[in-house]
Parts: sequence; structure tokens; C-alpha cells
Amino acid sequence: MQQMVNKICLASCVLIMLLYAAAPVASGQPSNPVALTLSEAVQTAVAQNPRISAAAFQVESSEAQITQVRSGLLPQIYFSEAYNHTTNPMWAFGTKLNQEQITMQDFEPARLNDPDPINNFASTLSLNWSLYDSGQTRYGRKQAEIGKKTAGLMLDRTRQQVIAQTVAAYIGVLLAQKNLSVIEQTLETSQAHLKMVRIRFENGFVVKSDLLRAQVHIADLEQQRLQAESQVQVAQSFLNAAMGVPVDNLFKLSSPLEAGNEVDGSLENWMERALSLRPELKQLQNQEMIAREEINKSQAAHHPSVNLMGNYEFNTEDFSEWGNNYTVGAVVSLNLFSGQRLSARTVQARAALNEVGARQKDLTHGILVQTRQAFLQAQSARKRIRVAAAAVTQAEETLRIVRNRYNNGLFTIVALLDAELALQQARTNHFKAVHDYKVADTQLALAAGTIDENFE
Repeated sequence: MQQMVNKICLASCVLIMLLYAAAPVASGQPSNPVALTLSEAVQTAVAQNPRISAAAFQVESSEAQITQVRSGLLPQIYFSEAYNHTTNPMWAFGTKLNQEQITMQDFEPARLNDPDPINNFASTLSLNWSLYDSGQTRYGRKQAEIGKKTAGLMLDRTRQQVIAQTVAAYIGVLLAQKNLSVIEQTLETSQAHLKMVRIRFENGFVVKSDLLRAQVHIADLEQQRLQAESQVQVAQSFLNAAMGVPVDNLFKLSSPLEAGNEVDGSLENWMERALSLRPELKQLQNQEMIAREEINKSQAAHHPSVNLMGNYEFNTEDFSEWGNNYTVGAVVSLNLFSGQRLSARTVQARAALNEVGARQKDLTHGILVQTRQAFLQAQSARKRIRVAAAAVTQAEETLRIVRNRYNNGLFTIVALLDAELALQQARTNHFKAVHDYKVADTQLALAAGTIDENFE
């Protein structure tokens, strides 16, 4: 019986192990890569990239800032509850007076000089209303509204940068995959050549060094393939980071690595677009307006301010009886001398305005340089695509001729390997030129401020 139980336990353990081995590993990601187009990658990045989320929170914060500043135009109402226990003669008499509990006995000198302890609960409803604060709230509200627009522009620019980063990362993965494909294709060709060299060696047409050199060449390609595989994985991690998804997620990129349409328009047109559309330039223009409002705000601080105040108060010792009173009043204040604090604020505001003006000039120059650089790089890469495509055709024909002549004993193994290497390099250069053009096209759209979710 015991043996039967042991056999059942053993069979159960084996079954559990087999089921565990057959079950997919829960890694938090799909077992098969998910198809992903360039457009889908961009949409994912816009929705999930944390930089965009941070910029959106900045917009939300600026909206709250407007509400805070606007509250300065409204009355401020407070409620307070205070408790006091005292034998201080002045406070004891005043507290009883506030409670409306004064009697003739309270005027006796002995009681006035040495009162009994008294409790007081004071419930106060107070109001403070700034009727005129020398324009501080009005100017502050203008600044906050401009600040909200500036935060929106920052969100727009952040979105553009994330889109460009995602496009570049997507194209980077495609290039890494193409490089791997070129190496695998070259490796396949080299293995076919190795078979040809081995047959010629076995038939005594070539020396052993040819066979060894072909084998070394394949070993080198194997190392290149391993390195290219790791580069594909690294490039995919960069893409995942740009999209704001876990870096170990697997995707199958379905958009091809193609040059697409050629950049249209002249360099001058692109520069004009950049100067009119770049959000950063509009941000500085808004900051200039904020600085001007700060000058007005600092100068207005020399004007008087008017505040309306009032409170309604209940005083009681034990909440059985209480006295109540109210107070209303107004205060007009005017700063006669601030130790040059207010005038220094004006100087500071003018300096900030001049700083913004200098930054505008610097940014304008930078935008023009970025646009020119991206435009010229796009033109250069486009020309390289045509040259590289022709080079691939020529290298393929060269390899065909060299292979035939080597097979006929007219060329050495060195010529054959050089022809393989030349074809591999030509194919790599062609894909690199297409990649560089797409990146330059993306950078041109980013420099001009025209890139959006529909960019491909």
C-alpha cells in the first residue's frame, strides 16, 4: 500500500513539473511581439510619455495660479474660535464686558483689582476686502494668464520633441534590423562561397589557405551578427522609453524603412516657418509681456491701497448666555519710504525684460542654425540614397563577376572576400543613407515647429 502511495505522489510531482514547464512564463509582456506601426508608436508616446504628462501638469498648475491671483479681487472671509482663561484685571473686566455680563458689583475696587478667574469662548466671523491694491492683483492676473499660455506652448514643444524622439527611435530600430539583415545575407552568401571553396580545395584547385581564410571570414561575420542582434535590442529599448512603456516590451515594427517624399520648399521658406511657428520663440514673447507687466506692477506699488475690514463676534463663558458685537472699518495706506525696495523692484523688472530680449535674439539665431543644418543634412542624405543605391547594384554585379572568375581560377580568395565586403558595405551605406534622411527630415520638421502626431 505504501508503495502505491509513493508511486501516486511521484506521478503527481512529475505531472506538476511537466505542466509548469509547458506553461508560459509570466513576464508581464506578451509571448509574441505586437505589431507596431510608426503612427501607433507616435500615438502611444503622446499618450504615455512622462515628459508630456509633466508638461500637462504644468498647464494645470498655471490654471490654478490664475485662480489664486483672481481671488485677490474677492473678499476674504474667515471664521475663528478662541478660548481664554484669565485673572488679568484688564482682560477679565473686558471679557465680562464683551460677554455683556457686567453688574454693579463688578465695579467694586477689590473685584476690579483681584478678579475671579474667567473663561471666554470667542467666535468671530471676519471679512477683509481689498477694494484697491494699487493694481497689484490686476497686473498679477495678467501675468498668470500669460503664464498659462506659456505653459501651453511648453506642452506643445514637449509634445513635438517626444514625437521627434519616437520617430528617430523607431527608425533607429529599423536601421538596426536592416544592418542585422545585411549581415545575415552576407553570412548566407559567404557560407555558399565556403562550399565552393571547399569543393575546389578537395579537387586540388586551391590551397588550404583559401579554405581557412573563408572560414575566418565566416567567423568574423558570426561575431558581427551577434553584435548586430544586441544593437537591435538596445534600439528597441530606446523606442520603448520614448513611448513611455516598459523597456522590455516586445514589438514587431511593421512600417518599412523608406525614404518617402523629398523635402519640399526652399531653405528660406523653412526658416520663415520656424520663426513663425516655434513654440519656444512664442514662449519668450510671452515672457517679455510678463516682464513688462512686472514693471507696471512694481511702479504701481507707489500708489495707495484701500482695504475694507469687518468682523462679527460672539463671546460666552459657558454657551448658556453670550454677548455679540461687530466692527467695520476701512484702511488707506500709502508707502512713503521703502528704503528703495520698490524702486529696486522696478530696476529688477527692467533687467529681466532686457534679459528676455537678449534670449530672444539668441534663440532666433539658434532656430535659424538648426533649420539650416537639418535642411542641408536632408538634402545631402537624399543625394546619398541615390548614390548608395547605385553602389549596391554595382557591388552585386562585381561580386557576381568575381565569383565566376574565382570559380574559374582567375581570381584569388582575397578578391572574392573583398567583393563580399564591398557589397555588405554598400547595402549598409544605402540603409544608413535612408535612415539619415528620415532623421534629418524629422529634425527639420522639429526645427520648424511643424511636426505633429500625423508625421511619418
